[in-house]
Amino acid sequence: MNINIEKMTAEISLLENAVYRVIDGKLEKVDVPGNGFGKQIINWQNGKPVYYEISYTKK
Repeated sequence: MNINIEKMTAEISLLENAVYRVIDGKLEKVDVPGNGFGKQIINWQNGKPVYYEISYTKK
């Protein structure tokens, strides 16, 4: 991931499966769930993603 602070742009790889969130101009890669089946829940407040939850289930 390449970030240009001056231009406020970011370059990410489309070959990598990932979820990103942008909050106040900062790019953050969201953690992936552990082994098995997982989910990511992003909670919003006042139009901003304030926090996220990661969980997974093993069979």
